[in-house]
Amino acid sequence: MATPRVLLTRRWPEAVERAMQDRFDTVLNESDEPMSQADLARAMGKFDVLCPTVSDRIDAEVIAGGDRVKLIANYGVGFDHIDLAAAKAKGIAVTNTPGVLTDATADIAMTLLLMAARRAGDGERELRAGKWSGWRPTHLIGSSLKGKTLGLVAFGRIGIATAQRAHHGFGMKIAYYARREADPAVVQELGARFYPDLNELLAASDFVSLHVPGGPATANLIDAAALAAMKSGSYLINTARGGVVDHAALADALRSGHLAGAGLDVYPHEPQVPPELLGLENVVLLPHLGSANVETRTAMGEKAMANAVAWAEGRELPDRVA
Repeated sequence: MATPRVLLTRRWPEAVERAMQDRFDTVLNESDEPMSQADLARAMGKFDVLCPTVSDRIDAEVIAGGDRVKLIANYGVGFDHIDLAAAKAKGIAVTNTPGVLTDATADIAMTLLLMAARRAGDGERELRAGKWSGWRPTHLIGSSLKGKTLGLVAFGRIGIATAQRAHHGFGMKIAYYARREADPAVVQELGARFYPDLNELLAASDFVSLHVPGGPATANLIDAAALAAMKSGSYLINTARGGVVDHAALADALRSGHLAGAGLDVYPHEPQVPPELLGLENVVLLPHLGSANVETRTAMGEKAMANAVAWAEGRELPDRVA
């Protein structure tokens, strides 16, 4: 078999790019600009393995662009940007990179929670604008965390890791909504309370952190009705997928004061940010930094490479999703 030809649609950490080039005929996107749908479609006929990221929309039209690609080795754990049915119909395997993003994403969830609760974004903007007039007792008063309830919407690896940081590090109470109750050892460790009804969790939580996958089943899960169910003065944190939240409704809840604040790392149509949020002081906006540390981004590349190597060697794919 000839050396498989592989396309990385965005730049990866240098060490992993070198490893890919040593093992495969690897082509890099030197500009690191997002590829067009037309370019992605053409790539389907020029490469054996396509390694996209969340910024690439691998839809049915792209997949129909050529017959050469046999593996889509996604660089990331989420894969709602890939049309799995279209890939399956053409006999294309799809893999992701689970497990290695857990701690980094949980860290960002806590970063957003702390920034929103303590109004850190407001404070930095004020200081950089030269508007800080000095310390005073009523300046930028936020919320403490100790004894407050953190409600996790979904309680998988990242949700549990976030809960552990909140509970052990900040003395928060833990509640969660999921399809089923969690492992008894985890429940005991965290004193976590299970809510089988989402609205009941929302009403009981001072902070709500979202950890559900993207896709049609969770689109606008947090809509106007769900936001209305949240406790007055509470906070919403989203490190999951942008489509999980109705951002127009969120902006209304923030403007009205029903929600004290929010912290977001993901958006429905990245890199666009919902314009109704940009003028609000009580929302922290980060540019999808959930996995952005060198250790995690390197591990993601290594996971994607392991799937490509397994495919090239005719072995079972470690992280197959379709």
